[in-house]
Amino acid sequence: MSAGPLRVLSIPMRTRFRGLEHREVALLEGPAGWGEWSPFLEYDAEVAAPWLACAREAAAGDWPDPVRTHVPVNVTVPACDPERAHAIVRAGGCTTAKVKVAEPGQVLADDEARLEAVRDALGPAGLVRVDANGGWSVDDAVRAVAVLDQAAGGLEYVEQPCASVEELAAVRRRIAVPVAADESIRRAEDPYRVRDLEAADIAVLKVQPLGGVRACLRIAEQIGLPVVVSSALETSVGIAAGVALAAALPELPHACGLATVQLLTDDVAVSPLLPVDGVLPVGAPVVDLAALSRLAAAPERVAHWEARLAQVREVEAR
Repeated sequence: MSAGPLRVLSIPMRTRFRGLEHREVALLEGPAGWGEWSPFLEYDAEVAAPWLACAREAAAGDWPDPVRTHVPVNVTVPACDPERAHAIVRAGGCTTAKVKVAEPGQVLADDEARLEAVRDALGPAGLVRVDANGGWSVDDAVRAVAVLDQAAGGLEYVEQPCASVEELAAVRRRIAVPVAADESIRRAEDPYRVRDLEAADIAVLKVQPLGGVRACLRIAEQIGLPVVVSSALETSVGIAAGVALAAALPELPHACGLATVQLLTDDVAVSPLLPVDGVLPVGAPVVDLAALSRLAAAPERVAHWEARLAQVREVEAR
């Protein structure tokens, strides 16, 4: 399937996240509905190509049959102040929270205070996980996890504490908290080194960077680790692909990081994919055509995305 005309959108964020105050995405329509293509702006054509494959798969309706009707999800907490973190968790409607830590310009005490606020908002029964996005050295990770495990009253797991697979393996052997791998899978030439080096207890899979639902299912089967499906900060159209993956997995022992529509001020769906009682429904959302107009990006941004699309097609033609 070839991509049709792009609908480029710019959506303000509720809280600065991943350095972004607006999320730019492109939607394309196919024979079975809509797909989302939203590689981050700094990504080159080589990196953006599998994201486009995921969008085409969605627009063609080429998703596997689900084995569950709903997917449990976590609320995502940016590297914000404790008061904001507390409010996000209380409003999130989830019993699991994923908290960003190791933010450039912040210190461990900032993360500790944020974790304490999140635990207070969740209550004693909730689960807390942290994501360092590869921001620590091995020794720093070992020290930080000990502090944050105590601040959180117990961590479910720590995601990507260090940048490399070898560092993940070293950290995993020195801490009791389980380790999850994200970037070490989706940005690696060989995503199975995480398995081969016994570097993680959990695999975090994101459908756009890894080329779609079916591609992720193959990775999940071969990597041999419990899977958490996470978002790439998409609209409901992109989140639906992640939900389709989570719904098709034979086992789903952990809540998934797919409640990130909460981080946007607006959405493209008639009924946005927002959690109710900590779960998201399985299925493709209905796109609100009025939202496509309301959120339309400026003409120069549309031209930018069309140029990106042309570059990706050149990569695909090689």
